[in-house]
Amino acid sequence: MPEKIGFVGVGRMGANMARRLKDQGFTISAVYDARGKVAKEIAAELGAEPCKNVAKVTELSDVIITVVSDDKAMYDIFPKASKGLLKNAKGKLFINCATISPQTHVDVEKFAEASGAQSLEACMASSITQAREGTLYLMLGGKRQAYDRAEPILKKLAASMRYIGPAGQAANVKALVNMVMNINTAGLAEGLGLGQALGLDLAMLREVFSQTGANSRVLQTDGEDMQNREHSCFFSAAHAAKDSGIALKLAKQQKIKLPLAEATKAQYDKMVKLGLGELDKSGIAELTFKGRLKKK
Repeated sequence: MPEKIGFVGVGRMGANMARRLKDQGFTISAVYDARGKVAKEIAAELGAEPCKNVAKVTELSDVIITVVSDDKAMYDIFPKASKGLLKNAKGKLFINCATISPQTHVDVEKFAEASGAQSLEACMASSITQAREGTLYLMLGGKRQAYDRAEPILKKLAASMRYIGPAGQAANVKALVNMVMNINTAGLAEGLGLGQALGLDLAMLREVFSQTGANSRVLQTDGEDMQNREHSCFFSAAHAAKDSGIALKLAKQQKIKLPLAEATKAQYDKMVKLGLGELDKSGIAELTFKGRLKKK
């Protein structure tokens, strides 16, 4: 009998992952979100039970997928063994998809195993469209047994998966992925912003970039949006700031200086301070294009 799946966190990513699994024939048994109204709406759409607390999700599900915002949110739902999601969790599997500190994934695995459960980190390197279409790229970390159990579910969410190693290792890789992506995004915004100031045709400039060493995945996804000021959110500036911070914390632990990552985080922190944190990461162009940022 297929395992029943519960979701904790049904924002832009979590909701679309749940929809995808529902379309693939899985039973979505329970939904929890800190925003109760959102949980009720998504639960009604999926035929699931909206839960007022996370322990109820565990009670109603065999596998629980969590997609929360940060380390604090993870420790709130996994406070320690046998509490929160881990109440009566023996035999359950937790698949944790948030971009958080590697140590948090290590702690959650420890708490889960002390409760007789399994935990797997499933770090995502894709966005909303891929979540809905089942074409995510996933980096997995944890015990191999947990990976093997999760694999049939994850294959319906992902076009490609990579098992990285023990708990925390996939999160290390994801921190580097997002650090480099954020640097690329900031660099592209500066290149296009300077191009505009020089009076260059930006469509031409983007085409030249695409055929040279200036090419990048970010150019494909964000270049035109930067030019057109289209910053509908797929990956927010606030999350970019958070994720750059995770990488910088890891660098500090290793006694390595990362000046480009530091400068990029400063730009995203500035966006948050200016009230632009919920724009897409491409909104960093608002800081670099001449005349866009209105002085207060």
